[in-house]
Amino acid sequence: MNTSESMPTTGMMSAAVLTGYGEPPVVQRRPRPRPAAGQVLVRVDAAPITPLDLLCASGSSYLGAPALPYVPGVQGVGTLADGSGVWFPTRAGMAPGDGGLAGYAAVAVADLVPLPDGVDHRLIAALGYSAIAAWSALTMRGGLRPGEDVLVLGASGTVGQAGVQLARLVGARRVIAAARSAAAAERLRDLGADAVVPLRADDDVPGLADRLRDAAGGPVDLVLDPLFGVPAAASLRVLRPGGRLVNLGGSAGATAPFESATLRGGALRVLGYSNNELTAQQRAAALAAIAGHAHAGRLTVDHQVRPLDEVAAAWQAQADGSAGARIVITP
Repeated sequence: MNTSESMPTTGMMSAAVLTGYGEPPVVQRRPRPRPAAGQVLVRVDAAPITPLDLLCASGSSYLGAPALPYVPGVQGVGTLADGSGVWFPTRAGMAPGDGGLAGYAAVAVADLVPLPDGVDHRLIAALGYSAIAAWSALTMRGGLRPGEDVLVLGASGTVGQAGVQLARLVGARRVIAAARSAAAAERLRDLGADAVVPLRADDDVPGLADRLRDAAGGPVDLVLDPLFGVPAAASLRVLRPGGRLVNLGGSAGATAPFESATLRGGALRVLGYSNNELTAQQRAAALAAIAGHAHAGRLTVDHQVRPLDEVAAAWQAQADGSAGARIVITP
């Protein structure tokens, strides 16, 4: 990766531009960004639409409402002037500046993560921060050790699919997946799950705990939890003494109904995880490991690829859940 070479910064490009909070972006022609000191111009090959993009664009993020207009896209994958591929993060929607949903992006050199030659840039874009979260929550936060048993909640989503595979790659003895989508069961088994437990809207804590324990064949060591709510509370009852639950989301509920006795009786650990806690070096190391597994054919996630001129429809589909998979935009 030679960042000393540069691309022409003159000329125009197409970009997805947010002009109103809670509205899909529109495609506009804009000048190519001019890199500031310490930055380099990246030709964007693929950028996903993520929950964080949607949150920031809503104008109601805990980070504050971003200034309009701006180009969203908190991450992307692209090519430098020397032809080498890179993954990159941005602060679009969280700080002034534009993101990856455009033909070009100006990115801090220190944030670039080199990619293996020949790796599918669209797949890396689909994995991106979601796989970084799964990897780091399992290894750095959860301390997963070879031979342990892992339960992955919300396993049909991007974080969950990555988590099932990465737990296996780290050396988990058994991986149990739990998901609301009955159609996802076969897919999750293909991805390495030993058993799949359906999650239901009317689940109660004792009943779900029994089903999870039966599927796992006993207690588990680590739970990867992007859901919280009833699934998290049930999972705590399935942990063996000293077990850990790592929470990285709350899509099933902002609170979880578990008792002090459950935690104390098993000396359990409930741990929070956020990608925001990673250093640039930790983020780069996680993405490098993920890219290596993806390049070797050991890691994938369901995704669909859409061109930039369909970004408004793709944005709406990702927002209302009708997409069924992570959408990756190709400028």
